[in-house]
Amino acid sequence: MTNLDEARALLREFPVVDGHNDLPWALREKAGYDLDRLDIAGHQHGHLHTDIPRLRAGGVGAQYWSVYVPAEQPDPVAATLEQIDCVRQLLDRYQADLAPALTAADMEAARGEGRIASLMGAEGGHSIANSLGTLRGLYALGVRYMTLTHNSNVDWADSATDTPKSNGLTAFGREVVREMNRLGMLVDLSHVAPSTMRDALDTSTAPVVFSHSSARAVCDHPRNIPDDVLERLPANGGVAMVTFVPKFVLQAAVDWTAQADENMRAHGLHHLDTTAEAMKVHRAFEERTPRPIATVPVIADHLDHMREVAGIDHLGIGGDYDGTAFTPDGLSDVSGYPNLLAELLDRGWSKADLAKLTWQNSVRVLGAAEDVARDLRSKQAPSNATIESLDG
Repeated sequence: MTNLDEARALLREFPVVDGHNDLPWALREKAGYDLDRLDIAGHQHGHLHTDIPRLRAGGVGAQYWSVYVPAEQPDPVAATLEQIDCVRQLLDRYQADLAPALTAADMEAARGEGRIASLMGAEGGHSIANSLGTLRGLYALGVRYMTLTHNSNVDWADSATDTPKSNGLTAFGREVVREMNRLGMLVDLSHVAPSTMRDALDTSTAPVVFSHSSARAVCDHPRNIPDDVLERLPANGGVAMVTFVPKFVLQAAVDWTAQADENMRAHGLHHLDTTAEAMKVHRAFEERTPRPIATVPVIADHLDHMREVAGIDHLGIGGDYDGTAFTPDGLSDVSGYPNLLAELLDRGWSKADLAKLTWQNSVRVLGAAEDVARDLRSKQAPSNATIESLDG
C-alpha cells in the first residue's frame, strides 16, 4: 500500500474537519447565490475550489463554512445573515451529503451517517456591529465560531494587518470573549494581531481556535502564529488549524504578493478582489513576474514546526478554499487532503497522529467549549454591556 492509499484509508475512518471554507461568499460573488448556476452536486473545476465530488475525494467529514462579509459592507449584519441563509440553502439542497451540525455530538453523528457535518463560522467581529445581542443572535442561528477581526481593526480588537489601535483587546473586547465562552462559541484568533491573541488567551476560559493560520517562525507573515502563542495552546486546550494560502506559507510568495498587491492598487482594484477583471490583472502581472509556487512539503513544514511547539493534540487543518486566488501544487482544491497526509506519513507521522490532526482535535475543542458554556450558563446571565459603557 502506498502512502496515498494509506492516507485515503485513514480518512475513511477519521475524515478532515476543515476550519475555513469561503464557498458561501464565492457563491455570492460568482453566481448571486444562484445554486442552479453553480451546482456543487457536480464538479465545478475552473469556477470553485469546492464541490461535493471533490469534498468526497478529499476525505472531508466536517466543514466550517465561513459566513464572511467584508468589513466595508454598508450593513455587515444583514450581509452576514444572507451568508447564513446561503449555508441553509446548501443544507436543504444537498441533504444526502451535507448534515447540519451545531455540536461535537452532531459532528460524530454525521460521520456515522457518512455525511459531511456542516458548521458555520463568522469571519470578523464587524459582523456583530459592537452588539452582544447580535453575537447571541448569530449563535442562535448556528454560528459556532467568530474570528475576532478580519483584515482591519474593529473598535474593540486589533487585526494582524492593520495599524495597532487598541494594543490587543479593549475592555469591551474582553467582554465579547467572555460572552462567547458563555454561549459556547469558539473564539477564533486567525487574522488578529499577536497582542489580541495574547489578550484573548488571558481572558478565555474555553479553548480557542485558529481556523486558518500557519506558523510565523516558518514564514514571517503577520497572519501567522508566533511561537510564544503556539506554546500557550496546551494550557488553553485550543487548536491551530494550518492554512494553505501560498502568500501566508511561503516566504517567496509573501514577497511576490506584496508586488502583486501594489500592481492591483495601481489598476484601481482591491488587492483581495477575485472578480474576472481582477484575475485578468493578476494573470498579466504573473506573466511578467512568475509566481512562486507553494507545495505540499511547504505545508508539512508548517505542521512539523507547529507540532514541535504546540504538540500533536493542538493541530488541525483550515484550507481557506474559495477564499484565495492561488493554492499550492498538490492542494489545488478540496480533493487534495490525502496528498498532505501522505507527505506526513512519509515524514513519520503515525496514524494516531493523523487521526488527531484530521478529526479528533477539532471535535474535542468544540465539545470542550460546550462544556465550559454549560458551566458558565448555570452561573451567569447574558451580558448587557455595551462598548460605550466599557470603553467610553
